[in-house]
Amino acid sequence: MRWRWIAVSAIIGSIALITVTVLVVRARRWNSTLMTLQGAVIRRDSDAQKEVPISDAKITATRGAMTISTRSDASGYFKIKFPEVIWPGQTVVLTLRHEDYEPLDINLHIQFRSMMRRLYIAAMEPVPSAPQTKAQPGKPTTVVSNIRVRYTENFQTDEDVGSAVRTFQVVSHGNIPCRRESPCSPDGSWKAAKASVTLDAGAGNQFRNVRASCIAGPCPFTRIDSSGFQEPGRTIEVSALDWSDTATFLLEAEVVRTTIASNVRHSYPVIFDRSLNFTVPPTQEGVSLEAEVNGTPMVFPMGPDLYLSWATCTVTTSTDAEKSKAYRCELKPGYRF
Repeated sequence: MRWRWIAVSAIIGSIALITVTVLVVRARRWNSTLMTLQGAVIRRDSDAQKEVPISDAKITATRGAMTISTRSDASGYFKIKFPEVIWPGQTVVLTLRHEDYEPLDINLHIQFRSMMRRLYIAAMEPVPSAPQTKAQPGKPTTVVSNIRVRYTENFQTDEDVGSAVRTFQVVSHGNIPCRRESPCSPDGSWKAAKASVTLDAGAGNQFRNVRASCIAGPCPFTRIDSSGFQEPGRTIEVSALDWSDTATFLLEAEVVRTTIASNVRHSYPVIFDRSLNFTVPPTQEGVSLEAEVNGTPMVFPMGPDLYLSWATCTVTTSTDAEKSKAYRCELKPGYRF
């Protein structure tokens, strides 16, 4: 009987040891890989092209007495990493605040591991009386029209005979598990969608200084394939991958002909509602906007502070090999396009 008791005790001890080991391993995995929340802050609008990123929004995550805050960058992206473990069954409250948008609170009920890998898209509603949309009483609205971008390259190049501008969308829905059904997000977690656009420069012409950027929607969860325009040519193609909600992309390029060229470049911005978007190559200098203000032609040098009397501008640098710069300008009070 003694040897039976010893055998039963050994089996029970082995089971207990295995159980404790499994729990410890799972706790470490949960603690090391699932303590980060990330997402994007965008403006809520029925038109996906107007869901522009919101920069400098304050995002606060609260669980019990623990509170962590951050701010969205120029692309609307935010990332919050908790210093403590968050277990299933607990609730994390995300509060988003921006002076030009209605307050937004999101309750995240942590139920399973994949929730901590989700991409959280926070769409904030503009305040009806926000300063950027409301003119001063009794003061007429100033019209800004015929806008053109001008900049100078710091090296000789071919003659610029025109420019090309095209926008396209990738229609997608976020937080849908991939289940190995291509296309997927780079990490293989989420179902993705792809779209592409092709431009022809015409006989004897070539595209140069091609740049592509995401200008609306959850831009941090997109990827642009630049393989179709890395080399100059008559035709170019750009494709984009999106593993969250619908995003809008901007493709711009100069059309050149091999001949004696000028260093001065011009392009035209894309205007959505009260914002304009344009990109410039990394070799540019002296970016200015040429525009007519109430019919009077003027030139507005932007300078390092990106100052415009009629708009507030931000700039981001792309992560691709081109390192082009994308500008977005929002109209100030009392102005309209």
